[in-house]
Amino acid sequence: MTDWLTCEQRSRNMSSIRSIGNATTEGAFLRLLRESGITGWRRHLDLPGKPDFTFRSQRLAVFIDGCFWHGCPRCYRLPEDNRKFWKNKVLTNKRRDIRRTRELRRCGWAVLRIWEHRLKTPIQRARVLSRLQEHLRRGRDATDS
Repeated sequence: MTDWLTCEQRSRNMSSIRSIGNATTEGAFLRLLRESGITGWRRHLDLPGKPDFTFRSQRLAVFIDGCFWHGCPRCYRLPEDNRKFWKNKVLTNKRRDIRRTRELRRCGWAVLRIWEHRLKTPIQRARVLSRLQEHLRRGRDATDS
C-alpha cells in the first residue's frame, strides 16, 4: 500500500505518538505475577532503560521485549515497505538494549529480558515463571549473605 503522506508528514505524525509500553504484553506478565502470588515488584522505575518491572530488594530489572520492536530472532520479519528504515530502527533498538543491560549490571542489577512470544502459551508462561523465580531466589540469596 502506498503512503499518501509525504515522508516529512509521516515522520512528523509518527514522532508525535508517545508510547506508554505494550499494554497487552506487559498485562500478560502482570497477570502471571498476580496469579503466582509474586509480590515486591514495581513498574517503570526511573532506572537506565526504564525496566518494565523491578524487584528492588533482589535488584532485578525485567524487560518485556516486543518481538517486532526488539528484533526477536524467532518472530521478527522485516517489513516489505521502507526496509532500510526498519532494519536500522530495529538494529538501533537492539544496540540500545545491550547498552542499557550493561549499564544496569554495572550498577549491581540483574537483568531478565523476556520475549513477547514467551507469554503466549501456558507452557511458555510456565518457563518464564520458572526463570523469574530462579532470578528472584538468586537475588534473595545474594542479599541474605
